[in-house]
Amino acid sequence: MWNQQLYDDAVKLLQSMIATPSLSKEEQGTAKLIGDFLKEKGVPYQQHLNNIWAKNLHFDPAKPVILFNSHHDTVKPNPQYTRDPFSPDVVDGRLYGLGSNDAGGCLVSLIATFLHFYDRTDLKYNLILTATAEEEISGINGIESILASLPAIEFAIVGEPTQTQMATAEKGLMVLDCTVHGKAGHAARDEGENALYKALPDIEWFRTFRYPKVSETLGPVKMSVTVINTSNKAHNVVPADCTFVVDVRVTEQYTLEQVLEIIRENVKCEVKPRSMRMRPSGIPLDHPFVLGGIKHGKTCYGSPTTSDQALIPATSIKMGPGDSARSHTADEYIYLEEIRQGIDSYIKLLEEIL
Repeated sequence: MWNQQLYDDAVKLLQSMIATPSLSKEEQGTAKLIGDFLKEKGVPYQQHLNNIWAKNLHFDPAKPVILFNSHHDTVKPNPQYTRDPFSPDVVDGRLYGLGSNDAGGCLVSLIATFLHFYDRTDLKYNLILTATAEEEISGINGIESILASLPAIEFAIVGEPTQTQMATAEKGLMVLDCTVHGKAGHAARDEGENALYKALPDIEWFRTFRYPKVSETLGPVKMSVTVINTSNKAHNVVPADCTFVVDVRVTEQYTLEQVLEIIRENVKCEVKPRSMRMRPSGIPLDHPFVLGGIKHGKTCYGSPTTSDQALIPATSIKMGPGDSARSHTADEYIYLEEIRQGIDSYIKLLEEIL
């Protein structure tokens, strides 16, 4: 069984991280804290930009790799904070502070779990720990920037607040910029070709179309038109161009390319994806880690939100202490007991496969 010291060290590290501002792209301070912590524990680590990673002591290139990943960047403090967001106060069993729940508690729990297994000689898998940057903005200088430096990953555990339940699937994200062309004219006369009106049938299609394949865990693909603009601001001019933005949440039943093809076959507007990076991801329900979790009373669900899981090219699961409902809220906190349970859950489930 893991020892009390792992938990005490995890909480102390998290308190130091909370006290060190680490907004996305500004994570230098927490990167140094994590690196110094690993060094103090006798664990060599590597760093690229604000990303830290380390391998287990007896790393064997012949063995498959399990990745432990979570992030140490945060969003900006919610303006409704009533507490100092950088003061790691413990009140009634709650540790307050920006990033305590999302995803500091997960990260320190994974670090504790990594240390628990670090010097074991009997592991069936190698272990790699990554503490990454820019997750909150899906930035290119986060996990994506170090994947080429890591060995091939067979399975990844992504630390995000799930109340230590198992998010076995996660929707991908594709943002589309759509453009419709018309012809300018005076609004008082029967002139021009109103691009806004031309856009309406396509917008209605996005609102009403239903993809035939529905995920058991994530439900249907979801498309939402979220922004609309025209090329002019004058009230008396028929707009020559209309642009709108579509937020598309894709399940594991489709690739982003398949969804994009279906869209282009059904609408008349020009459709340009901003990015094809944030892909749907997940893990088979008969995977040994999932079966072990079910054995220990964990439940499975599909997550509608995106995380670094979308950027990791491997079978993956999202799981960690804390509650997603607290993420990005004012006076963010995590229960100390949740951190203890997080470490315990990670270790118990990994013992099933390691």
